Amino acid sequence: MRTLLRARMDTHVGNEAYRNGTLSKVVEGLMQQLHPEAAYFAPLDGGRTCLMVFDMQDSSQLPAICEQLFLEMEAEIELSPVMNADDLKKGLAAVK
Repeated sequence: MRTLLRARMDTHVGNEAYRNGTLSKVVEGLMQQLHPEAAYFAPLDGGRTCLMVFDMQDSSQLPAICEQLFLEMEAEIELSPVMNADDLKKGLAAVK
């Protein structure tokens, strides 16, 4: 299922991770793990935020996706099912 990951990292933890090189390693590891179709990085809600759209095969992937962000970045994480325009068109055509 196409899924949107939104991870907002704690500012103080993120600052330290930036200084010691952990931040780039965590992001690179997440990119390698998820192979996102899209990835964006922006300051949202006052903190470093990562937005990635990826294919979640099974809910059992949740710990592998979230735990490093929780532990390393003290991140606030949201995962939401999302659609692209083709998915929406297909879904709307199925509504009777």
